Amino acid sequence: MTLVEHLTELRKRIIICIIALVIGTLFGFFLYNSVIHFIAHPYQDFARKHPKQVGLQGQFVVTGPLEGFSTRLKVAAYLGVFFSSPILLWELWRFITPGLHKHERRYAISFVASALALFSLGVAVSVLVWPKALDFLIRIGGNNVAALYGPSKYVSLYVAAAAIFGVVFLFPVVLVFLQVVGVVSSRKLRKVRRPAIVGIAFLACVVTPSSDPYSFIAMAVPLYIFYESAIVIGRILKK
Repeated sequence: MTLVEHLTELRKRIIICIIALVIGTLFGFFLYNSVIHFIAHPYQDFARKHPKQVGLQGQFVVTGPLEGFSTRLKVAAYLGVFFSSPILLWELWRFITPGLHKHERRYAISFVASALALFSLGVAVSVLVWPKALDFLIRIGGNNVAALYGPSKYVSLYVAAAAIFGVVFLFPVVLVFLQVVGVVSSRKLRKVRRPAIVGIAFLACVVTPSSDPYSFIAMAVPLYIFYESAIVIGRILKK
């Protein structure tokens, strides 16, 4: 293909991705109430059990006339990316694969599938640990502090935690890739195991947006398991 043909192909893929994003965002706009109810459930559950620490029975508080609408648009945009992600990834794959050899395509499929599975696992862990994290964040404020949350900041923290967990859980894919291309070896990773444990603990402490101990443990423990697993997988692939 010529440069112009490549650019034409790229334009076609981008247009399809934009259309998918718009359609996904429209779906997200109408699903807002159901999604915000799911996200707010841990907050409302805590309010029912501890009414003195949470005001308005766990309802979100908006402090400006545009905050409710802007929050709905924000949630719709997040959902748009989520709903359209299969199409976005497919279009990216269709644009890249013509330039790959057969064996490279086989490796790429394995890495992409593993990355998607691990990212989804990270998001799931974040959603599961969020009630405990929120419980800690409300309790640590003390009995004389009422937790009245605005929807925008709450949703932003919720999504940030899910996204960070998803990205950090790609750690073993990166390690295996570095071993396959020869940047590091499984022997080297075994030698630096103790510093790696400290580094993993430091990373989990720094990147968790909620800074609570439950999120820290939920991130640090799987990362160490992934580290050991990546060493084994790297040795098998090199052989």
